[in-house]
Amino acid sequence: MILKSALDGLASVLFAAPCRICDQGLTNASRIPICETCLAGFRRIADPMCHCCGRPFVSAVAAESVQALCRLCRVDFYAFDRARSFAIYDDALSEAIVLLKYEQVTRLGVWFADRLAEIVRQAPDEWQADIVVPVPLHMERQRERGYNQAELIARPLAKRLNLRLESALLVRTKPRPAQLVLSRTEHWKSVRGAYATWEGRKVDNVRVLLVDDVLTTGATLDACARALKKAGASVILGLTVGRVQSWTNPPAAAGRRGKTDTQGKPDEHPEHQ
Repeated sequence: MILKSALDGLASVLFAAPCRICDQGLTNASRIPICETCLAGFRRIADPMCHCCGRPFVSAVAAESVQALCRLCRVDFYAFDRARSFAIYDDALSEAIVLLKYEQVTRLGVWFADRLAEIVRQAPDEWQADIVVPVPLHMERQRERGYNQAELIARPLAKRLNLRLESALLVRTKPRPAQLVLSRTEHWKSVRGAYATWEGRKVDNVRVLLVDDVLTTGATLDACARALKKAGASVILGLTVGRVQSWTNPPAAAGRRGKTDTQGKPDEHPEHQ
């Protein structure tokens, strides 16, 4: 404890960079450029929520029904079997994901993996899986960026859960549209049939833990789940770091600090690039 206090004190002098969320000086020795207050301040998603897709209920009344399901899950809208997210995708969490996405802060990916592992451990019977699969980027986008942010979360998560990582099982066959902001309908169309398993790869009766950074409409997880089930997977369980609470009012943080994609355009759409 004394050594940690000394290291934190030294860090506050030698590494005077501000927290990337609140701009206050960092006072702890960490490879994550976010202060402990902001890390603890992410708005975790908790009950009441849809038992299937994890969508937070605005009113607790909905959770009191016989089946605590949102209107989409009541009609089996999604191809995945269950999904949960760590926290609401607001400005603060958006800033953190930008660090992972564009600055490859791998230690932050580990931190997020720990939070997702907590979700699994809270209900292990409901989260039994055989493999962990990150949602893939299109080949061109991964070549430009050099890495897939979803894999930066999925890799340490697989280690913590003692599961095999299958980062090459899924492939994105269609690039995302050129326009930056898509309507809900356009977004669903853009990912429909956009994912496939590599030819010859079979996942018969395999339970898959599918990992991504943000769940916006559920379209990406749904498209990946359909590709995996077509290849023979039995159950698809989705985990994401963030979940967009309101499609019509997305966080502004991703563009606030001038973060851009490799073409110099603000990356305003979180799912899945």
